[in-house]
Amino acid sequence: MLRILAYIVGAVVVAAAGVVIYAATLPDTFRLERSIVINAPPENVFAIVQDFRRSPEWSPWEKLDPDLKRELSGAESGIGAIYAWEGNKDVGAGRQEIIEATPPSLVRVRLDFFRPFEANNTVDYSLAPEGDGTKITWAMYGPNPLIARVMQIFFDFDATVGKDFETGLASLKALAERG
Repeated sequence: MLRILAYIVGAVVVAAAGVVIYAATLPDTFRLERSIVINAPPENVFAIVQDFRRSPEWSPWEKLDPDLKRELSGAESGIGAIYAWEGNKDVGAGRQEIIEATPPSLVRVRLDFFRPFEANNTVDYSLAPEGDGTKITWAMYGPNPLIARVMQIFFDFDATVGKDFETGLASLKALAERG
């Protein structure tokens, strides 16, 4: 009986070591992005994304917690605008600050998650004219620590969070196209 238990424990240790070794070969940075074309000029789309006061109108996470606590501080919009939140397990807690705003082509945000895990990432909203509208690309990128690489073996971060980006971009499109 002890021999069988020893084989089982040994197999689990070898499997865990294999997962960690494989995870260590994955990239130590990540980038997630989605794009959509909005039938509105870049200036109109830029005005929405650089104003955190408008986040409840299009952010996919705003709808996940009806009791979400928000705190806006700093500038009203653009560089220095800050949005902090604390919510349920679906939205966690964190803070974002606009660190660059180049009208009408780029809004860059420093994004810090506190809960359910700590992470420090950058978000870019890149806007470019496309036909009579605007192509907006929502990208998030940053370090990919070993624990995150282990998790990504079992959890498709790109598909899950990417779906949230797609939902948010669709809401942003509807909002911007309404005028």
